[in-house]
Parts: sequence; structure tokens; C-alpha cells
Amino acid sequence: MKTYRAAIVGAGIIAKLHVRALRESERTVFTAIADIDPERARVLAEPSGAAVYEDYRLMIAQEKPDIAIVTLPHHLHKEATIFCMEQGCHVLLEKPMALNAAECAEINEVAAKYGVKALVGHMQHFFAANIKAKEIIESGRLGQLVAINDRRHHPYFLPDRPGWFLDKARSGGGVVINLGSHSIDKIQWLTGTTIRSVKASMTYYGERGDVEGSASLFMQTSSGVPAMVSLCGYNNVAVNETELLFTGGQLKITGSQGLWIGTFDQPYEPVSTEGFAEPFAAQWNSMLDCVEHGMEEGISGIYGQSVCAVVDAAYRSSETGKEQEVESFSTTEEVSVR
Repeated sequence: MKTYRAAIVGAGIIAKLHVRALRESERTVFTAIADIDPERARVLAEPSGAAVYEDYRLMIAQEKPDIAIVTLPHHLHKEATIFCMEQGCHVLLEKPMALNAAECAEINEVAAKYGVKALVGHMQHFFAANIKAKEIIESGRLGQLVAINDRRHHPYFLPDRPGWFLDKARSGGGVVINLGSHSIDKIQWLTGTTIRSVKASMTYYGERGDVEGSASLFMQTSSGVPAMVSLCGYNNVAVNETELLFTGGQLKITGSQGLWIGTFDQPYEPVSTEGFAEPFAAQWNSMLDCVEHGMEEGISGIYGQSVCAVVDAAYRSSETGKEQEVESFSTTEEVSVR
């Protein structure tokens, strides 16, 4: 069995989940982690005996990992990813892939130039409820999909949120790029389509920062299905729910595990989501399979670019007050949402 040397760039909250996936993988050697706060990195590195660096460039140059996981603030994604790829590393990027689709395109061009993989951590593809829902959708048992309603409400301006999230220059925006990326990804992946147009309205009532705190998005998929997304980061009750309406019934997804199915004569009943792999472990195995077998997964950099392109269109729509087409970029491959 081939094993891969992996290093992590950034030791923030999400890095803990990546470290666990690396440590539990028989196909992986966790070699090093870099962070400007070396003590934070040391806490994650010590149980595995991984090396600790303050400078990720030095880490990549000295450790020469096969794969780098980039978990930095959004505005640093492009620079760090391109550096790692230029050193011959495959890269798994946290979402969103970059500040905008143009930056994503630059990353994808470099990946093609150096013959490495750039994959994006769109976790919606690995949650049990979503996997099961996708199976039901593709079975056709509920008939034709006619509408999607997605709600993602979560307090966004809490005191413990790092300041860069609330600075548009460093984050790219607020609830749309950070929470809305999940909704856009979920809709595209579940339906096997891409979003083609967006009409958006946003508000800016956050207690700090210059990013939007709520957004209502009316989108249309490439198959003509309308999708409504409600995002709110003010002091509301937390909600994470997606409802898909079909000609023969409906599905409701709550969080990562909850799934219900219903019809006119059969009220909602739960669907079992047992037996699926832990999401971060599944994501890491998908990354390794892509590297080892040369396959392209639904979390490819091209796919990540498609999500950022929808986010871009939403911001343009809010600024202009008009519906916006999602811009396409010249790429080396077609978008795959399978």
C-alpha cells in the first residue's frame, strides 16, 4: 500500500479535524504543520511527532510533502497554494477556494502547468444525509425536481470570530462567501447541475466589520430548477435546512445527519443515514484516490471555481440590483459535480 507524506499550512480550528483524519489514515504520514503561532501548531503536532514550523515555505522546502492541506484565511489561499504546487505538492484547500473565481482560475492554471491536483474541501459531498439524499434523487422515485429551498442561519458576528472574517478585503465577504458557499455547493452537488443565474439582496447591519450579515438569493440551475437560499448571521435561532420539492414528494435535510422523506399521503418520516464514513476521513480518502489514480472528483479545483463564480454573481447582483449570469472561465476541463 502506497503511503503519502502530508503537511498542514495553518493550525486554526479546522486544522484539528484534518490532523485527526491524517493520524487515522493508514495511507498517510503526517510530517509537519506550520503556523505563525508555533505553540498552536505544536499542540496539534506533538501526538504524531510531526515537525513544527512558523514559515510554511520553509516547511514545504525542507519536508517535501506529497500533499499540503491549506487552512489559511481566504486572502492567503492563492499565494500559499501556488507556492506549494510550484514545489510539486498536490493541495487540498479549505473552502472557499479563493477570494473570487478569477483567483481560482489562476490556481487551476498552475495546477495544470505542474501536473498536480488542487482539490477543495467542499464537505457537503461527504455528509451522510447528503449522500443518501443524492441516492434518492438519482433513483427518480420522487419524480421531477421542481424547487429547492435552503436556509442557513447562524450568528456570524460573535466576539470570538477572528477579525479577518469580517474584513471584506481578507475574507471576500460575509455570510454569502462563508455560509452561502455551503448552500451553493450542496445544491449543485445534489442535483448534478451548476447554478447559471443569481438575483441577490443583502444587508449590512453587523456590529463590526464591513461584510454582509444576511442575504436572500434566488438562483436557477442549469436544468432550470429554481433554488431559494436564505442566509442570516444576526442574532437568530440557528438553522441549517434544505428542502427539495418533487412532483411525487419531498426531501428535507437538516445538518449533516438528518434526512426525511414525505409525500402527499405520507407525512415526513426519517431516512436512515447510518453506515457512512466520518466526513473528514472520507474527504481525505477521496484526495488520496485522486492523487494515486489520477481521477478527478467532484471537489476538483474546477468545481471549486464554479462555486466561487456563483458567489461573485451574487455580490454583483446585490450591488447592481439586477439578476446576474454566472460567469464562466476558460479552464482545462469541464465542471464535474458528480
